[in-house]
Amino acid sequence: MATDELMARALAAIGDDGTVSVEAIHRLADLADVPESMTIAEVSEYLDISPHTLRYYERAGLVDVPRDGTGYRVYDASAIRRLVFITRMRLSGMAMRDLQHYVELADAGESTVPERLDMLLEHRDTLRRRIRELTLSLVATEFKIATYGGETGPDVTGKDRR
Repeated sequence: MATDELMARALAAIGDDGTVSVEAIHRLADLADVPESMTIAEVSEYLDISPHTLRYYERAGLVDVPRDGTGYRVYDASAIRRLVFITRMRLSGMAMRDLQHYVELADAGESTVPERLDMLLEHRDTLRRRIRELTLSLVATEFKIATYGGETGPDVTGKDRR
């Protein structure tokens, strides 16, 4: 499943008011259609990231991927779930060192939930600030397009912004 398809699923889950329900997030995270195990090529295609990036995440300690009898990586559902999370956090701008720390905490168990929650709350606040900044930049760009006689196009949710 390529990034565009993942994005389309995510945007479809967003309500008309722009909010995402917990149920929608669970549906997005559902990996029921993912095979029990996948090769590096299959995971690369599924997540739309290169095998090189997958190997880098493994070397960085973000995901543990067992090998089969011939030495090939075998990604199970747990590794794929973690990689989905990792790719979303990287796309959102989370620094590798923060992601490594988060994964270390997650691997350490339930006692680290408060610290993980704090990290995610801080990241969410950063994302909200960036979204506001990007929204302002988008408005300025659309103003300039209109100034030149152009029309503003639909936004990412498909709603017409003319």
